[in-house]
Amino acid sequence: MRGLTGLCLLALIAAGTVTATVLGGARDETDVIGHQAAPQVVRSADLYFALNDMDAQAANLLLLGADPNYAALHQETLDTYEQRRTQADADLQRVAEAVAGDAAGQRAVQTVIGELGRYEALVARAQLLEDQAHAPAGRPPADALATYRQATDLLRQRLLPAVDEVTKANASVVERNYTDQRDALAGGWWGILATGLLALVALGVLQRLLMVRFRRLVNVPLAVTSLLALAELVTALTLTSRADHQLVVAKSNSFDSVIALSRARAVAYDLNADESRYLTDPSRAAAYEQSFLDKTQAFARVDGATLTTYDDRLAAAADRHRADHGQVDFGGYLGDELRNITFAGEQDAAERVLTAFQQYQRDDRKIRELNTQGRLKEALTFDTGLTPGQSNADFGVLSAALDDDQAINQRAFDGAVAATDDDLDATTAGLGAAALAAALALTALGVRPRLREFA
Repeated sequence: MRGLTGLCLLALIAAGTVTATVLGGARDETDVIGHQAAPQVVRSADLYFALNDMDAQAANLLLLGADPNYAALHQETLDTYEQRRTQADADLQRVAEAVAGDAAGQRAVQTVIGELGRYEALVARAQLLEDQAHAPAGRPPADALATYRQATDLLRQRLLPAVDEVTKANASVVERNYTDQRDALAGGWWGILATGLLALVALGVLQRLLMVRFRRLVNVPLAVTSLLALAELVTALTLTSRADHQLVVAKSNSFDSVIALSRARAVAYDLNADESRYLTDPSRAAAYEQSFLDKTQAFARVDGATLTTYDDRLAAAADRHRADHGQVDFGGYLGDELRNITFAGEQDAAERVLTAFQQYQRDDRKIRELNTQGRLKEALTFDTGLTPGQSNADFGVLSAALDDDQAINQRAFDGAVAATDDDLDATTAGLGAAALAAALALTALGVRPRLREFA
């Protein structure tokens, strides 16, 4: 009887320890993914976007020049540049705080901090040179253009790669922790089941021994202990399964879409900047046109397409997808999102992104056609115009659609992380510890009178 009692106590302690280890690990890993690494990926992607749009606005400022017909748009563009600069500074501060313990991340952030100041100074000088020259729209002075080239090259060669390094590092942390935690939860579920069943079997054998040896129908404390142990086992297995499910929702279903859409948004603003650079700097027009195509392919890849064939080939793939949502014949970030539709409203939101992207691409072809025909001012007006049907207005529709789609996935991510936080909070841990203490006490209480009979 003493041996069985000791086995019961050890089995209960083992079950409690395994449960605490598994659920505590799930709580800690969810904290890393949900409150540290994943938000850091989003922040750095937002910084990438803000920097790209700063450069797009800087190119637009050069493009508009001192033409009085564009005075209002020039001021609006300048205001947007300042907003993005403020946004980039705030994002950079949050990113710097988040990588405080990461040497590689700190080096990348220091690069951004140092080079961002240089970039802003170059943009300011380019604007000053253009203002002094009173340049006409679409024809910035050579010195202003040369200075802007230095700025945009600095952004593309130094700033954006450094930000992307931070983004990729944190995305790797999310991926690694997700894989490790799913493996741990799968093994932990079986560990909880095994130790829980061992405790129940040991309690059952002890109950049987007391019934036979002492002719008792039931030992009430041990019966209560068995019920308590069973409830703890079922609860622990349920919480483990829920933690695994919420982890899948948070990472695979929502975060993967959040990061794809964040990158799509950043790429969209970068290719929009290439469009303005194409008009601003004729000597680099071919390079900027190729860069625009490369980023278009990153957004929605259609293998083998050129700017001439891209629209028709994407339209054909889009029509097949609309007829059968399971068929996604294009890649890129948008393709990744359309293959990962999970939540209510997400399909419609992603469809709006696709439709808006197609319209924006058609606008781009019109800009290039006007420019090729020597109608630069018309191309400039259509490119920078905010009237519905003009390129920047249609780009705004695309940007809003991306934001709406991302918001759906971000809410799902936040909800899944919050659900795990609630399931595995201090109250749950306290109740589990109290239940274990009660089970141990009841086990001792159940056998103590019988042991005293042998004293």
